[in-house]
Amino acid sequence: MKENKYIRFLVFLVANFLALGIGSWLMNDGPNTDWYQSLNKAPWTPPGWVFGAAWTTIMLLFAVYMTKVSFKYPYLSKKLLVLYGVQWILNVSWNYLFFNQHLTTISLVVIILLWLLIGYFTFKHLKQVKNYTFFILPYLVWMTIATSLNLYVVLNN
Repeated sequence: MKENKYIRFLVFLVANFLALGIGSWLMNDGPNTDWYQSLNKAPWTPPGWVFGAAWTTIMLLFAVYMTKVSFKYPYLSKKLLVLYGVQWILNVSWNYLFFNQHLTTISLVVIILLWLLIGYFTFKHLKQVKNYTFFILPYLVWMTIATSLNLYVVLNN
């Protein structure tokens, strides 16, 4: 029996939003803490509400992208699932390391790894999914911005 694409989409969507939920919980109200408020932040740091809107959109689009990519293989590829899992762990752990533990340099390493992995996803599957690549581009752009924000914090605090 062929797997339903809507079920697979729902699994990716739930996993993505679970990552957002756990990440938010692990950052322990980080953006509102005295520590974060006192940081010298990049002049291009967006207002707080932008982060929620961006991540909600990105995770929805990423679920569409991952669903399409996952059906380009005869079976759900183990490598694809492992890389998706690594992306999930990096995404969640960044919140904890940066906001909860204030480990800005280690967070920078984590976010660079995440950026590289999203770049890999973007270009590795470009020929297979063609126009569906537009669904992951917001994630790659956002990771570029987020990496620059983290780098600014490391260099200026």
